[in-house]
Amino acid sequence: MLVDVHCHFDFPQFDGQRERLMGELRGQGIGGLVIPGVRCADWPKVQQVAMAHSGVFYCLGIHPWYIDEHGPEDLQQLRDRLTNASELCVGVGECGLDRLRGTLSEQTPWFEAQVRIAAEYRRALVIHSVKAHDEVVAVLRAANWTGNALVHGFSGSYQQAVKLIDLGCMLGVGGVITHAKGGKTRDTLTRVPASALVLETDAPDMAPAGVRQGQNSPQYLPDILRELALLRGVDEPELAAVLLENSCRLYGSALQAKFCGSQLGDYRN
Repeated sequence: MLVDVHCHFDFPQFDGQRERLMGELRGQGIGGLVIPGVRCADWPKVQQVAMAHSGVFYCLGIHPWYIDEHGPEDLQQLRDRLTNASELCVGVGECGLDRLRGTLSEQTPWFEAQVRIAAEYRRALVIHSVKAHDEVVAVLRAANWTGNALVHGFSGSYQQAVKLIDLGCMLGVGGVITHAKGGKTRDTLTRVPASALVLETDAPDMAPAGVRQGQNSPQYLPDILRELALLRGVDEPELAAVLLENSCRLYGSALQAKFCGSQLGDYRN
C-alpha cells in the first residue's frame, strides 16, 4: 500500500479522469492521495474532490506564487474553514518560500502566518521550499515549531536535510530522484533515515524521467518507490511499509485510521 502525500488531483488536467484513475491506482496498490491547496479560490474544489473519492484527503493553504491574489481576510477564512473542516482536512499548505519566483521578503509573512495557523489547529504543515531551505529552517525555529511538517519535493543538501528533520520535517521524495541530474538529492536521500521520508508525485508537475512535463500522474508513484529502494539498497516491500507508516504519522489520525491503525510511535526516533 502506497500513499501519494502531495498530489494536485484537483487540477484541471485530471477533470473527467478521476474515477478511472482511482480504480487504476488501487490496482497498483496506491490507496491514498493528499491534495494540497494553493489558493483560496481553489479550496472548495480541493475539498469537493477529496470528499468524492475514498482514500483522498486534503490540505488548505496559500502558495507563495499566489500571495498577490490574497489579503489578510483570506487568512481568517483559512482559520474559519479549518474550524469547520472534516477529518479529511489533514494539513495547512501548500505554503512556504520560493527564491526563484517573487521575493522572500513578501512571501515570509504569509509563510509565518500559516505556520502559526498550523500550530494553532494542530495540522501538519505542507512546505514549498525552493532554494530557501535555510530560510524555512529559520522561520520554523523562530516559531518554536514542534508539529509534523512535509518539505515537499525536497531537493537539497544532506546538511539542509538534517536541519529540517531535526525540526520535525519529513522530506517528500518525488520524480527528481529518477533524473541523472538529481545527483545531490539522490545522495542525500540515501543517507537520511528512512523514517524521515515519504513518497509524492506533485502531479501533474515534477514529472519523473521519461514523462513529459505537465503529464505527471500518481500512477508513477511505484516508479519513485522502485528508484528509492535501488538507491538505498533495500527491498521495495520493506521500504513501502516504512513509507506508509511515515505518511500516517505525518498527517495524523485520519490516515492512521484508514491505512495504518491507530497505534504508532514517534517517527523522529
